[in-house]
Amino acid sequence: MAAFGLVNAALILGSAALLGAAAQLARDPFGDAASLVQLLYVVSGGLWSAGGIFFGLWLIPMGWCVLRSGWMPRALGWILVGGGVGYVLDTFVGYLAPGLAAAADVLVVPATAGELWMIGHLLVRGVRRPAPQPAPQPARQL
Repeated sequence: MAAFGLVNAALILGSAALLGAAAQLARDPFGDAASLVQLLYVVSGGLWSAGGIFFGLWLIPMGWCVLRSGWMPRALGWILVGGGVGYVLDTFVGYLAPGLAAAADVLVVPATAGELWMIGHLLVRGVRRPAPQPAPQPARQL
């Protein structure tokens, strides 16, 4: 789970670095500055989109952890899982059907709602201690 978050962070940082380079080149141009700025901007967008896949892959196990832990509301876990799937689908729709990219942006709304809910829940309530214990399972016969 952490690896997906780290890859997302690295891609987003790379995107930000390219946008910074494009802004600096626009302020102090050399060569074919307009083409270079456009190229940096397009590559930055590609990195941001690839980061969306890994952000979705980060949210799915986070939602699963919320569901399994019992420390937070189950609905929050399902919203995070749905939001993670939405991020992955949104990225693929953006590449495979660019005309539907604006409509596909609706797929990430659950992720935004889940993130805000999780932040609010952690700030206001924290986690329940101790987590509710599941019912004991009967012993298996060999």
